Amino acid sequence: MLNKIRNKIIGIINPIAKIFLKLKLSPNHITIIGFTFSIISAYMFYLNKTLIACIFLILAGLFDIIDGAVARISGKVTKWGGVLDSFLDRYSDMIILSGIILGGLCEVSWGLFSIIGSLMVSYTRLRGEFEGVKLSSIGLMERAERLLLLIIFTLINFIWLGIILLAILTNITAIHRLLYIRRSLK
Repeated sequence: MLNKIRNKIIGIINPIAKIFLKLKLSPNHITIIGFTFSIISAYMFYLNKTLIACIFLILAGLFDIIDGAVARISGKVTKWGGVLDSFLDRYSDMIILSGIILGGLCEVSWGLFSIIGSLMVSYTRLRGEFEGVKLSSIGLMERAERLLLLIIFTLINFIWLGIILLAILTNITAIHRLLYIRRSLK
């Protein structure tokens, strides 16, 4: 869904990406920095320091956008970079949600259901695209939308409600993608 406004965001992100290029940071370095921000965010959620957690969550999301922009601008788009980015994105998602669960900021069952849904959104995309079905922008809850939902509900101090919505919407998205794959493969 947010992929549709990506072209508008590129005009803002590319100048930032050029700053990182001048600092001689590779796309993979930026990916790792963003992952580090995710770990800090999760730890702050665990400590119930939600505003600080939210700041690091925003930084993690920003760096997740910047790493790709740096790769494209510098011509350093690599298969390994894509794998590393996707790998650390999955870990980031699980670590952040675990920090929220362990911090007692939501019911454990909803937190676990949101972890399952987040993993399945990514897995159905991977599996579908392996079969030749393009799934970008299919469903409501791609990674950017999941981060935005968590940021908004953290800022309004209703994390528990954000997790419930995340659990429901990610699982609906995974099922939607599965049905889309089925139709596409017939």
